[in-house]
Amino acid sequence: GATKDMGKMLGGDEEKDPDAAKKEEERQEALRQEEEERKAKYAKMEAEREVMRQGIRDKYGIKKKEEKEAEAQAALEANAEGSLTRPKKAIPPGCGDEEEEEEENILDTVIKYLPGPLQDMFKK
Repeated sequence: GATKDMGKMLGGDEEKDPDAAKKEEERQEALRQEEEERKAKYAKMEAEREVMRQGIRDKYGIKKKEEKEAEAQAALEANAEGSLTRPKKAIPPGCGDEEEEEEENILDTVIKYLPGPLQDMFKK
């Protein structure tokens, strides 16, 4: 019998347990179930803590960090409307065309006030 044990120690064939796969599967399932129970426990504890935190916030008029950031962002946007440093908005289509027309109108206006011979030169 001693030679069988020596063979196992040296990496020889081991006796296979027919229920080993089933036992391993049950063990894995038990680990998964324990993990789920642990997560549920901590989720419940965190929910209770959040209820307590919200009660304190309501009592003392404190706002959540996310709410503060949202209000600060809204205040910045509201102040930026009339500011010189507000982000530039895209130029609507067709705005560039109007400037060229205005330049032509200005040129026509200037030509009107020039003497006759100069008006003829610019019109050609």
